[in-house]
This record gives sequence, structure tokens and C-alpha cells, in this order.
Amino acid sequence: MSFMTQALILANRAQAHDDVPIGAVIVRDGKIIARGENMVQLKKNPTLHAEIVAINRACKKLGQKFLDNCDIYVSLEPCAMCATAISFARIRNVYFAAMDEKGGGIMHNATVYDSDRHLWKPNVIQMPEYADASAKMLRDFFKARRKNFDK
Repeated sequence: MSFMTQALILANRAQAHDDVPIGAVIVRDGKIIARGENMVQLKKNPTLHAEIVAINRACKKLGQKFLDNCDIYVSLEPCAMCATAISFARIRNVYFAAMDEKGGGIMHNATVYDSDRHLWKPNVIQMPEYADASAKMLRDFFKARRKNFDK
């Protein structure tokens, strides 16, 4: 099973506890070392995005603050907060499925890594073959949420 497929499974888990369906896995030497899913609603904490959860778990597992030689696979383009955390953690590569024109922080809006002042710039790779699955999950989630809100 691909690393991005694992991230999509985690996104589905986030949705099960009423969080925006986003998942992330951190990989080192071809093995998953940490997983994360959005836990904002579950833990009542606005910073617990999937990427932050995965970074915290990876740092704890490795016993270090930098995640050199690690890659992160995320089901949606990271926001500015997560893109910055990825940089601070010195993650080597960011792979993401769907673009986020509204809240993305890498390809859209803040474009965090475009600044020369950023200390660490990971390679960024969009994986369009997974974009539709991720985008559909997000669309369905927000459609259901709007439907429940209108009641």
C-alpha cells in the first residue's frame, strides 16, 4: 500500500470523529515512522492538524527535534502553519495529493517556501493521481456539514 494511500486512510479516520478529513504520514528509509490525522475537533485544539500530529509523533519516536532524511505525505496541500512546521522540522520532501486554493500555504496564498528568508525549504511534489480521491472526501465532508448546519 502506498504512503499516500495510508494518508488517505488517516483522512477517513479524521472524518469519523468529525474533523476535516486530512491525514499525514512521515516516512524515513522507506518505512512509516509516524502517522497523523486532523484532531482539531476531537481534542478542541486548533493547532492539531494532521501534519503537526505526525511531526510531534515522529520527533518523539526518534527522540530528536529535526526530521532530517524524512518525507511527509499529506492528503491536502499543507496550510501556512503546517508548511512552516515542516520547514522547522527540516523534513526533506513534502508530497501532497489535492491542492488547496483556499487554505494552502505552499502553492497558494502564503506560498511559505517562496521566501528567500526561509531557513529550510523542502522539495514539494504534488501527486495528482491521488488528488481526486482526497478532493472528493473533502467535498463530501463539507457538503454533509452544510446539510447538517441547515437543519
